[in-house]
Amino acid sequence: MLIPDVLRPIPSALTQAIRNFAKSLENWLTGAMMNIPEEMVRIKVVCVGSFSQTLRRYTSLNHLAQAARAVLQNSAQINQMLSDLNRVDFTNVQEQASWVCQCEDRVVQRLEQDFKMTLQQQNSLEQWATWLDSVVSQALKPYEHNPVALPKAAKVFLLNWSFYSSMVIRDLTLRSAASFGSFHLIRLLYDEYMYYLIEHRVALAKGVTPIAVMGEFASTIKSRISPDLEKEEEEDDEEEESEDETGDLVLQSSSLSAVDEEKEPMEPPTKQPRTSLNLHKICRGMSTIQIIELYFYCDDDDDDDDGPSM
Repeated sequence: MLIPDVLRPIPSALTQAIRNFAKSLENWLTGAMMNIPEEMVRIKVVCVGSFSQTLRRYTSLNHLAQAARAVLQNSAQINQMLSDLNRVDFTNVQEQASWVCQCEDRVVQRLEQDFKMTLQQQNSLEQWATWLDSVVSQALKPYEHNPVALPKAAKVFLLNWSFYSSMVIRDLTLRSAASFGSFHLIRLLYDEYMYYLIEHRVALAKGVTPIAVMGEFASTIKSRISPDLEKEEEEDDEEEESEDETGDLVLQSSSLSAVDEEKEPMEPPTKQPRTSLNLHKICRGMSTIQIIELYFYCDDDDDDDDGPSM
C-alpha cells in the first residue's frame, strides 16, 4: 500500500514521511506495550522491526532506481558503458570466479551476452527489471516446486551474482574505465533489485509475506542474542557492585596530568563540524554521475530524520 511499485517514482515528501514512520514505529510500539508480557513484546518488536527495515530498504531501492533511470536514458553514457564492457576480459573473470561459484560456463556466457545486448538496445529501467526477473526465474526454475530447497538455492544464487558483479567492477576499475561511475550505480541498483526479487520468490514458495521471510531470520538472531545480553548485563551489575564495595577511586591531579601528557601525541585532531564543508566547491567540475555517487556515500540514514535529500 505504501510502496506499490519500488521502481515507480515516489514524491520526495512521501518518501520522507515513509522513512520517518519506519524509524519511529518500533519505539512507538515499545512505548505502547508497557507492562505487557516480555515474550509478546519480543514477538511484536521482531515483526515491526522487519516491517520498518523493509520500508527503509524499499525507499532506498526506489531512490537508486530514479538515479539509475537518468543514466539509462543517456545514450552517450550507454555507448561508453558498452565500449568499456567489451574490453573486460570475461574469460579471465570466469576462470577466477568458477573456483568459488562453480557456475556453468554456458550460463555465465549467456548472461554476459544478454547483458550486452540489453545495454546495446538502450532499454528502459522497466525493461531491465523484466530481464533481471527472467534471470531469477531461470536460475530458480529447478527448485520452483521445492519450497525447502528453493531458499538455499536462492541464497547461493545471490552470492554468486554478487561475486561475479564484483569481479567485473574490479576489472573496470583496474582499466580506469570512463564509465565506472555509471556501472557502479547500475550495479548497486541491480544488486538491490535482485535481492528484492529473491525475497519475493522465497515468500511465494513458502506461502508467506516477504516481511515474514525477513522476520523469521530476525527472530532467530534476536533469540540467540537475548540470553547473551542478559548475561552481560548481570556481569556488568556484579562489576558495579564490586566497585561500590571497594569505595571510590581517587586520582591525584599529578597522575591525571601525567596520563594526559602520555596520551597527547596519540590523540587525533579535533573533528571539524560537518557544516564546514563547502559542497559547491566539492561538486564543482564533477559529472552528474560523480555527484550522484557522492550523495549516496555521504547520505547518513541513521542521522538524518528527514529522509534522503539532494
